[in-house]
Formats: sequence, C-alpha cells, structure tokens
Amino acid sequence: MEVEVEAFVAALKKVSRAAENTVVNYRRDLMAFRQFLLDRSALLGKPVNEIDTATLTADHIRAYLADLMKSSKRATVQRRLSSIKAFFRFRETATGNPSPARAIRSPKSERRLPRILQQNEVRQLIEADPGASSMATLRDRAIFETLYSSGLRVSELVGLNWGDIDDELGMVMVKQGKGNKDRMAPIGEPALDALSEWRRTMPIAWEPDGPVFVNLRGGRLTTRAVEQILERRIQAAGLGTQITPHGLRHCFATHMLNNGADLRSIQEMLGHASLATTQRYTHVSVNHLKEVYKRAHPRA
Repeated sequence: MEVEVEAFVAALKKVSRAAENTVVNYRRDLMAFRQFLLDRSALLGKPVNEIDTATLTADHIRAYLADLMKSSKRATVQRRLSSIKAFFRFRETATGNPSPARAIRSPKSERRLPRILQQNEVRQLIEADPGASSMATLRDRAIFETLYSSGLRVSELVGLNWGDIDDELGMVMVKQGKGNKDRMAPIGEPALDALSEWRRTMPIAWEPDGPVFVNLRGGRLTTRAVEQILERRIQAAGLGTQITPHGLRHCFATHMLNNGADLRSIQEMLGHASLATTQRYTHVSVNHLKEVYKRAHPRA
C-alpha cells in the first residue's frame, strides 16, 4: 500500500498540480489509514509488515472511520474519508478494480452556532479606547463600524477601495467576494461618519482606486492585522467573549434578524449563494427568543 500511496501523491503533484500542503495532507491521511490497518492486523494475531490494497473492503474503511469518530472531530473524519476516496479512485483508474470507498457516505457536519456579541457589547467594542494613536483609533473605529454595519467578510473589508463606497446612496460595492460575485451592501451613517474621519487623517492621500484601510506606513491592511487589532480592542472594551472579525458578520446577521429583517434580504446583503447558509441564523434568533421568554414570562 505504501508504494501505491507514493504513486498517488506523485500523480497529485504532477497531473493535478496540487499545492504542497494538499499533497502532504493526503499522504499523512492515507498513511494514518495504513497504520490503523497494520495495528488492527496485530490485534487480530496476524501481524503483517504491509497492507495488500487489493484485499481491502468497505468494512475495513468503515472500521477505521468508526475508530476515528471516538477521538476526532467530524471535520477530521470527513477529510480522512475524502483522502481515502481520492486514493481508491486513482487506483481504480490504474487497475480497473472498483473502489471499496465509493458507497461510503461522509458523516454529517457538526452544526455549530456562530458566537456573537449582544448589541450593547458591539457598542462597547466600537467605542472602546485602546490607547493607540489618534490616527490608529480613527482607523480602527472605522474598521469595526464598517464590518458591523455591512456584514462584510474581513477579506472583503481589506480589499475595499474608496471608489467602492457611495456616500450619497449609503452603499458599498463588494468586489470579488467569495465565489467571485460582486454585490451591493448597505452601510449606515455611523460607519460613513467614521470612514470620513479616517479619510481626513490617513497617512497617505486617498484616491478612488486606493485602499480604504492602510497601516500607518500607508500599505494596505492585511486580514491578520485586522484580527490583531480586534484582539486589542476586545481587551480594551473589557469583553469576556472572544470574537473574530467574521464574528462581527454573524452579529450583523443575527441582530438584523432579531430586529425584524427577513432572511432573503439578509441573504442578499451577506452574499450567500444559498438561503440554507443564511438560515443558520434563525437558530441563534430562536435561542435569543428563548432567553427573553425565560427572563420575562412569570411561568417560563
């Protein structure tokens, strides 16, 4: 099996031109599967030094996945199965032998509710003073006002140019977001005011095709820099909840839903291709309603 795995990853490099990390991950996943089979043969009293791939069945793969499920996250199990399926598809093409993994279904993904801040906590976050320079303070406030106001992904935020913002219409053109689909997103007055303040003090002259958010040397801000700025702002605000820039996107959607916005409109604003992706926020909203009910109803 080891020889066949090496042939498979070599083909990935040459034919598919897969990224180096992808190749490394496929090889690691498959060698972990091989090691499981070797260990299992030892437990059965038939230790072997190598696995004959031709003898493997769907039951071998299911046994491996069942063992993985005891200690690994579902995402890990899904990835390992994906690697196994790809390997056996490659082997099927090379030998004509049917893949034993073809009929095996991947476990369903864990449905995790996004972590969000309450509306008053978002206000604390935006208005917190981390003690930075006045220029950085104005920029950082504009960053968080914009993220929360428009529900942008952090990659979309750092990719904004001044020409993408229409002050009169109160709209932002989000270009080449996820799926390379442009969209228009509304932006509120507080965010526009914060952007105007930042534009007047930024370290470089602003231009319509120039970046909105830059570092103090004038270079376009990176997503990692925004994450670090948010970490400092959370500490300055005294918030116990850790949240990522993407978490402010979750806050945007959940607070909109809690205050009466319909799912279709939120879907458009977020740029979701499927309404099913947006519907997860209804679960957060239901939790919110339950909390309100428990606090307010005398016989809850």
